[in-house]
Amino acid sequence: MKRHAFNLALAVATPLLLVVVWYGTSSSSTNAFFPPLRQILSRFADLWLFEHFTSDILPSLGNLVVGFVSAVVLGVALGFVLATVPLLRAMFEPSLHLLRGIPPVALVPILITLVGFGNEMRISSIMIAAVFPTMIATIDGIRAVDSGLKDVCTVYQLSKRDRLLSVYLPSAGPQIAAGMQVSLLVAFIVMIASEMMGTAQGIGAMTLLAQQTFMAADMWAGILLLGLIGFLSNLLFDLIKNRVLSWYIGSKKMEKVS
Repeated sequence: MKRHAFNLALAVATPLLLVVVWYGTSSSSTNAFFPPLRQILSRFADLWLFEHFTSDILPSLGNLVVGFVSAVVLGVALGFVLATVPLLRAMFEPSLHLLRGIPPVALVPILITLVGFGNEMRISSIMIAAVFPTMIATIDGIRAVDSGLKDVCTVYQLSKRDRLLSVYLPSAGPQIAAGMQVSLLVAFIVMIASEMMGTAQGIGAMTLLAQQTFMAADMWAGILLLGLIGFLSNLLFDLIKNRVLSWYIGSKKMEKVS
């Protein structure tokens, strides 16, 4: 318990210390590209808490959520099918590994050509890029399900729906959750990249515009916002994952104790 409290205090104190150091070392800065932190925070409040909250932050978060959720649903569904149908896995697995090797950001120009510059392009690019980690994790997780459980499903003649919901997903849940966390990171990166190409709306577009117009404080404020969103989204995912997989985390703790 004491060690956990110490680790928590250390995790909170370290970022605060870095901010204090940044504030102190930049307070007298006259470099146009590295303005004082107080100026960055002032621009952060003016831009993101009021002026551009509804026009840029909400659309970006909406695209991120829709694209990520779509990628997870599609990834789990395709992963289940490919893991349980050997013929389909043999047909498509090499192609899937080839496609997932393409850098996610490289998909954005292709989708701009095919779909245009609207929200459809941004959501589609997020979904396509983020689907592979969840799908591969689902395939590996379901294939690793204990053979005894698979025999029980066969003996009781469970339908594919019952096998998925009652056996495969709970057993493969920890591995699928790990894939989903990677998908979230990919979705966040592609969200930013898709907003920096051919659009004037979104956090990425506003940050790029600030850089191109030499508004350094606004640029740093945008970078700071992106860092906060990335941190908070990962923290929220961890809280949900720990809640859903509490049985698994509890069993691992019991193994360590024993």
